[in-house]
Amino acid sequence: MALDSVLMLYVKIGTIEMSKKVIKKYGKSFGKKEKVLNYASNTYQLTRPSKVGEVMALIRECQPKALEEWEQFYFEKAYTKTKEPVKITKETLEELGERLYSKITEVVIPEWTAAFQDLSLEDCKEYIYQVTIVRTFDGFLLEKSVVNDGLAKIFPEVVFEESDPELDHAGDIDYIGKVGDKAFGIQIKPITANANFGNYKITERMSGSFQDFEEKYGGKVFVIFSARTGNKKDIVNKEIITEIKKEIERLKKASL
Repeated sequence: MALDSVLMLYVKIGTIEMSKKVIKKYGKSFGKKEKVLNYASNTYQLTRPSKVGEVMALIRECQPKALEEWEQFYFEKAYTKTKEPVKITKETLEELGERLYSKITEVVIPEWTAAFQDLSLEDCKEYIYQVTIVRTFDGFLLEKSVVNDGLAKIFPEVVFEESDPELDHAGDIDYIGKVGDKAFGIQIKPITANANFGNYKITERMSGSFQDFEEKYGGKVFVIFSARTGNKKDIVNKEIITEIKKEIERLKKASL
C-alpha cells in the first residue's frame, strides 16, 4: 500500500474514533420533576446572574479540567450581579433551593392544580386556534410596529428587511438590519402581563443559529422585548438601543 494511502487510512480511523468519543455527563437527571423545577426556577429567576453570578463567564475564565476544580473556583470568585455584589457561598445556593421548594409547594402546585381541574376540551381546541391564527397575527403586527415605528425611526441610516422564511426558521431571526455590506439580526418577543424578559433564555439551538448568522452577515443578533402602550408597541428592554447603536458603528467601520 502506498504511503499516502496508509496516511489517509490513519486519518479516517482517527476521525471515526473521535466521532465515537463519549463526553462524560456529570449533571443529575430529575426525571419527571425536571419540568416543574425548570419552570419554577425560570419564573422566579432563581438561577439568574443576580442570584448565582455570571456562571458561563466564570467557567470560561476558569477553564477547569475537573468538576472539583470548577466548584472551588466558583465559590472563590462568584458574586451576585447586582448593584452591590454579594459573595456567593454554598449556603447561598442552599437558600435558593429552599426558596425554589417554597415557590413550588406554595404557589406553583396550587396554581397548576386549579388549572388542571378547570381545563376542558374546548380550552385545548381554542388554544390551538389562538396560537396558530390569532397569536401569529398579533406577532406579525408586533414585529411591524417595533421595526417601522421604532427602530427605523431611531436608526434611519439602516435598511431593515424581513428575514427570508428559511433564515427565520433556521435562525430565529425576524428582521435584518443592513449596514453597508454587513447586517445585524433582530428577534422580537412579546411581553405579556404574566411574563417578563428576565424569564427568557436563549436555547442551545438558538445560540448556534445566532452564531451562524454572525458568521454569515458579520453582525450580532439582538432580542427585543415589546409591550403594548396605548395603540402602539414600545420596546421594554430599552438598553438594547444603545447596544444596537454600538453594533451599527462597528459594522460601519468593518464595511469600509
